[in-house]
Amino acid sequence: MLIPVLLLLTVTALLSCTLGSYPISLPEMGQLLMGKLENTTLSGVFWQLRVPRVVMGLTAGCALGLAGGVYQLLFRNPLASPDLTGVASGASLGAALALVLGGGGWWLMMAGSFALGILSLILVLLLVEFSGIRRTGSYVLAGIVIASAAEAGLMLLKYMADPTGELAAIEFWTMGSLGKVTASRVYPCLPLILLPMALMLCFGKQLLLLSQGSAQARQLGLAPGLWRGILLGLATWMTAGVISVTGAIAFVGLIAPHIAFSLYRRRGGLYLLFCMAVGGELLLAADILARMLVPYAELPLSILTVAFSLPVLLLALRRRRKEAYGTDF
Repeated sequence: MLIPVLLLLTVTALLSCTLGSYPISLPEMGQLLMGKLENTTLSGVFWQLRVPRVVMGLTAGCALGLAGGVYQLLFRNPLASPDLTGVASGASLGAALALVLGGGGWWLMMAGSFALGILSLILVLLLVEFSGIRRTGSYVLAGIVIASAAEAGLMLLKYMADPTGELAAIEFWTMGSLGKVTASRVYPCLPLILLPMALMLCFGKQLLLLSQGSAQARQLGLAPGLWRGILLGLATWMTAGVISVTGAIAFVGLIAPHIAFSLYRRRGGLYLLFCMAVGGELLLAADILARMLVPYAELPLSILTVAFSLPVLLLALRRRRKEAYGTDF
């Protein structure tokens, strides 16, 4: 089943390369890939704008889908998502701080977003350590505390922001977009996302053991507290890296694992790869629609990813009702 998903992802990526205010046909794209149209406007658009956008969309979707699968396994909760540790709120606060207090340079916003996203996780881990109870519920509560504090800071910055410029930029950032992605902005940031993704896939065995419960993981020689912190750290690192480039994109990490489970029907084996492929497909499809639905404008991605989530969550609710009562609606 993974091969059809990957084929669909490939087709979507190729389609995304052709769309935009400067359309590129498939024959022209073939010539560009073979190096026959070098030093042309078409070549500049393709290699400097369109390819980086698709690469970032694919990477971001895969990272958010993987992070969502990790959170749902780790917390044994189908509603867990990368936002659970407050990373999205913290990263958005970092971007807003850079915009309002630091002049709003692109690299400064990216650095502020990444730094406060990681800081959010550190504060969550410190709160859990302070509580002395290293259970999944403690991480959830600590994440809510940090997310609430970050949201309060974000609202304060919105109040302070210039309503004609800074406020609009903050709002657009918190809804996510690939509109400003270029080669010079994306490629230096990719290692920040790809490295934790690779490490997470290497630690798939430890993740599956933890998903069986702390007691069973401890019996099999795993230190639950240590590994939970490592896996949460890697998932948050991925998410913060994505948000620092694209802004906060809602619900991809929540619904990609649900779709992946519907396709694969199990949580082990290739499940995490399914989560990545579905996340990439969701984000690329949302980006295509963001460029097509409104003429001469581009919608924020979260508008579309939230719309995608509605049927998925309704089906998940229906499935849980049937499991609980053995009846349909």
